[in-house]
Amino acid sequence: MSQQPSTNNYQLKVCGLTKMDQIQELISLNTDFLGFIIYEKSPRFVLKHLSLEEISEIDHQGKVGVFVNETVEKISEISEKAKLSFIQLHGDEDEEFVKKLRLSLSKNIKIIKVIRIGNDFEKFKNEISKISNLKSQISNLLFDTDSKAFGGTGKTFDWQILNEIEIPIPYFLSGGISLENIHQLATINQQPAVLDINSKFEKEPGSKDLEKIKTFKSLLK
Repeated sequence: MSQQPSTNNYQLKVCGLTKMDQIQELISLNTDFLGFIIYEKSPRFVLKHLSLEEISEIDHQGKVGVFVNETVEKISEISEKAKLSFIQLHGDEDEEFVKKLRLSLSKNIKIIKVIRIGNDFEKFKNEISKISNLKSQISNLLFDTDSKAFGGTGKTFDWQILNEIEIPIPYFLSGGISLENIHQLATINQQPAVLDINSKFEKEPGSKDLEKIKTFKSLLK
């Protein structure tokens, strides 16, 4: 049985980057999005390894800063200093926060809003229903597995839950995507625009297994 997903031009985001040599190699592999976690409690907190100036000098159109319950002022300041292309809100940020952030950011910086999926389907449906109010403020949703660690757990949620709702804007799929479950992507009716990989493609937190990523990327063609 083929392990490849249905033919779909998925884009790829590699998140939790901390090493400049790996970042440059991922750029040479035409990786679409580079994820930098700007959250001190994360084992992949990028500012322990790279400065905002170093991130700003990375020549790439898909630099994503991942923030968790940070202030509008801090996100705006960091986004300018690091020359980010996208802000990923991965905490408990509400509609009002998103609207304030949109007004604070440069127009060329886009916002990705996470919806963390656990066992509460009603809560998930409620969060999706609110997105219609934010469609002019955000460019994408990102679905990830709910956890106290705010992501990076390597755990997958039940992707079939995505077939129970209508997803209003293009989305990133995150949470335990691996070489072992990539074939299951074909079961999702409304396909993700971007696959977001992290902990299943690491040797240790922040250090990526580039050979595994190359193998994964070859399956996306």
